[in-house]
Amino acid sequence: MASHDLIERIRARLDELNRSERKVADVILQDPASATGMSIAALAQASSVSEPTVNRFCRNFDAKGYPDFKIKLAQSLAGGTPYVSRNVERNDGAADYGDKIFGATVAALDDARRALDAKRIERAVDYLIQAKQIHFFGLGASGPVAQDAQHKFFRFNLPVMAYEDVLMQRMVAAACHTGDVVVIISYTGRTRELVEIARLARENGAVVLGITAPDSPLAKECTETLEVTTPEDTDVYMPMTSRMIHLALIDVLATGVTLRRGEDFLGHLKKIKDSLQATRYPAQ
Repeated sequence: MASHDLIERIRARLDELNRSERKVADVILQDPASATGMSIAALAQASSVSEPTVNRFCRNFDAKGYPDFKIKLAQSLAGGTPYVSRNVERNDGAADYGDKIFGATVAALDDARRALDAKRIERAVDYLIQAKQIHFFGLGASGPVAQDAQHKFFRFNLPVMAYEDVLMQRMVAAACHTGDVVVIISYTGRTRELVEIARLARENGAVVLGITAPDSPLAKECTETLEVTTPEDTDVYMPMTSRMIHLALIDVLATGVTLRRGEDFLGHLKKIKDSLQATRYPAQ
């Protein structure tokens, strides 16, 4: 059944649920929009149940887990302003939409923090620390994230480039060699060109790291993935929370590489930072 029927499905099956699962359903149905911004711990606490109970409830409604359930729940809400944000209504004032956007971002970042897979982060850092050169690829809203990654990673004394043009990405992938690392950033993981580029880069010996949706076409072509799941349908709404999570993951990877380089590398980072002093007025 389509995801937009999820709320009605929950209402229709209330009598089938056990006592604990009914508590979860009651909290969700009371305010579905707020539920999409809750972490699993927050929903469990609001329902006075355990986190495994919440997960069991989600699976009862054909979701792979809580993050997947929240996406389906968000898609089932008819509200929101198309092409802007599912959290914002047309008649919201600045105080309303400002609070909603910040609140949704904080909630999404907290969910991503809880879902962070430390082993995958370590494996990604392993690849990056051994890279001969690194290429960051992103299209659309992911393009600025790729540029931010280049700004962070050039400090590591490695050739680092960011590309937002799909033809350049394809040519770079074709020119890759063993020892190159390509990092592809895509929230949906369904952009045909990026899936083909990932395949091309791997065929030429590169390691391909994906910051993308789990089980997406792109994820299946990557050497390793850092999975990003947020209740944000970017087919309808402007990318907001997903972009912030991508930026945070780039910071996590850059920090991991810095720590692996050890204390001896801090002098190099200090030299780069000190080079900016002459460009600034003294702090007041």
